[in-house]
Amino acid sequence: MKLKVFKFLPLLLLISSIALAQTRLSGHIFSKSDTSAIKGCTISLSENLTTVTDEEGKFIFESVPNGNYTLQTTLSGYRIEKKQFNARGKDLHFKLYLTSSEQNLDELTVKEKAADFGFSRLRGVESMGIYEGKKSEVITPEQLVANLSTNNARQVYSRVAGLNIWENEGGGLQLNIGGRGLDPNRTANFNVRQNGHDISADALGYPESYYTPPIEAVGKIQIVRGAASLQYGTQFGGLINFVMKKPVQDRKIEVVARQSVGSFGFYNAFTSASGTVGKVSYYTFFQYKRADGWRTNSRFNNYTFYTDLDYKLSDKTTIGLDITHMHYLAKQPGGLSDAMFADNPRQTNRERNWFNVNWNMAAVHFDHRFNAGNEFNLRVFGLAANRYSLGFRPNRVATIDDNSERDLIKGDFTNWGAEARYLKRYSVAKKMSVLLVGSRYYYGYNHNLQGLGSKGKDADFTFVEPDRFITYDYRFPNRNIALFAENIFYLNDKLSITPGLRFEYIKTTADGYYGNIARDLAGNVINISRTEEYRTNGRHFLLAGIGVGYKPIEKVELYGNISQNYRSITFSDMRIANPSSVIDPNLKDEKGYSIDLGVRSHQTSLFNYDVSLFYLNYNNRIGEVQFYDESNRVLRLRSNVGQAIIMGIESYAEADLLRLARPEQTVWSGVLFANVAFIRSEYKHSEIPGVQGNQVEFVPKINLKTGLRLGYKKLKGSLQLTHLTDQFSEATNAVDGGVSSVVGLIPAYKILDVSLSYEWKRFRAEGSINNLTNEMYFTRRATGYPGPGILPSDGRGFYLTLQVKI
Repeated sequence: MKLKVFKFLPLLLLISSIALAQTRLSGHIFSKSDTSAIKGCTISLSENLTTVTDEEGKFIFESVPNGNYTLQTTLSGYRIEKKQFNARGKDLHFKLYLTSSEQNLDELTVKEKAADFGFSRLRGVESMGIYEGKKSEVITPEQLVANLSTNNARQVYSRVAGLNIWENEGGGLQLNIGGRGLDPNRTANFNVRQNGHDISADALGYPESYYTPPIEAVGKIQIVRGAASLQYGTQFGGLINFVMKKPVQDRKIEVVARQSVGSFGFYNAFTSASGTVGKVSYYTFFQYKRADGWRTNSRFNNYTFYTDLDYKLSDKTTIGLDITHMHYLAKQPGGLSDAMFADNPRQTNRERNWFNVNWNMAAVHFDHRFNAGNEFNLRVFGLAANRYSLGFRPNRVATIDDNSERDLIKGDFTNWGAEARYLKRYSVAKKMSVLLVGSRYYYGYNHNLQGLGSKGKDADFTFVEPDRFITYDYRFPNRNIALFAENIFYLNDKLSITPGLRFEYIKTTADGYYGNIARDLAGNVINISRTEEYRTNGRHFLLAGIGVGYKPIEKVELYGNISQNYRSITFSDMRIANPSSVIDPNLKDEKGYSIDLGVRSHQTSLFNYDVSLFYLNYNNRIGEVQFYDESNRVLRLRSNVGQAIIMGIESYAEADLLRLARPEQTVWSGVLFANVAFIRSEYKHSEIPGVQGNQVEFVPKINLKTGLRLGYKKLKGSLQLTHLTDQFSEATNAVDGGVSSVVGLIPAYKILDVSLSYEWKRFRAEGSINNLTNEMYFTRRATGYPGPGILPSDGRGFYLTLQVKI
């Protein structure tokens, strides 16, 4: 008997050792987009070893036999994640972050299944940015039924509540948008970026954007309102980031060719190529665009080139290079007086005015993921650009051109910068938190000149006797150092708090001279004077903000935030001689804060909404007021007007009514959207007589954009109405424009647009009628180029685009 027991002893020892060699495996499953815990996720190690996460996203396998395993997650709406590990008897704990099944990690937004509104918003944490508790919008141009070939801002930004858009040239060469009472001129009150880097002339000294990416090449447009001041710069407007299309991953080459023709001699050719070969991926395009313009003397030629090259060093590390070149030459018809506009909005009395822009940018990005909870990004970028303006532009816009020397202004811009970001996910009291810290260095150098140009009619951008007749020559070196941090604290599954800080050091310098040329009554030069000037201003300050997010039920979120804002004065336009305006030499920086409080839906396939209240306190607001000089001429004084208070409701709602009524059918869609802002504004305090109590300029009381989009399979059509009420163009609320028409009322207008699109296999056709009712209207009174005076918007125009994808 004993012999039998000893015979089986080795077998018993082997079984007991296997039984003792067990591993306890535990972990947490979180959403990558907002780091919230994911409940109900199935965790599988084999067919017999499965479990499900609890309300805290936690899972446990008490005893896992020794061996090699592949952990796999399965949950509807999320991508499958796999993790290989070796069980050797020691306890293991994993944290996994799941990605939405419709999310492209190279993109900045998430598309829900079957949702094609073309409009969504940013998640709480996305692509090295924190957006929890902030008001944000994301536009997907490819999903819009709109005129993309002309960069039609009225249609592209139709879902973004409260935007005021200047429309004075039909080609989409420059983007001019503002919101909440901010000046739309070249979008200077937003921090404008492309793929995360600055594209304006000088982010500090001259934050105007003469370059706008072709919408046909843009994958996403991110917009974050005033609370973006902590992460992206201190501007009151917030952030606009153009995310260019990304390389296709499953083909070596994909070519897209688009040809567009339209009214007023419009022609657009756009060709892109994209693909992935091994570890290298690329996206590149070339665009050529021309038009004669709705008004005589308004033709232009434009071409843009862009290349994005990315190299995957490893599964965790990527390096990339973006290169952009843009050039355009535009003839400018000049502005009109109120009487001229009423008589014939298409007339022009300027045939010697020109505008020339060259824009060159390069950016290198380095992205590294240490692990699921730690990521790093570095961007180094630079710009070399110029813009030249040439023309005859007296204060009285009706004055006939006397063929004398033209006014020539040259601006050359060189800047570079570096921005680094580190994102960390960690736990506090078993609750997830997300920390973002970053730093930024920026150097800008601008050289501006103004003087007499030639007497000819051609685009001759050379000075006449520059040693004598350059009346303005300034250099503007600017430096900026910034440190910023934001942290999301998820207090529970429903409530989050996001505080943040930003430290700024700014040094702006102006070094040069300004002068004056005195003439006798016969026009002969009798005296030339020059005044040397050197001014420098260094300052540092700390901005703070906090955001709150609360999700009471699924698909609904309440949000609120308050953030300080700051905008430094721009020395670069303080001494430009302008016959229609005078600039206060004692301008001060603008300061204030913005508040948002709203409710919004999480993006669904059938409906989407965002309704919010906002309050903007704008101290030392720089604006323009009408005054009369010693010759009784109407001029505009640019100065610190005072404290402006702007508040209102911004609302957006969109629903697919046909699919809501009949969810079982998928071939028909009927989307109705409405975007309306009700805004109240007032100058609460001002030392300038006649301003206190007035309305703030560029603030229509009602700003409405609404429309209907019908679809049947691949055929889609849209009808859009844009309506803005009256708005003032300067702080005294002048109604009459006088002989210069640089001040005065901008009357209310209503515009209808119609667009169609149809896809068949590799082909796509698009057609649109802009301004269907041929409304005669204007959105801008310009003090300088491309005016001065009223700049009429385009009348009715027809456009057709054909696309093929190979």
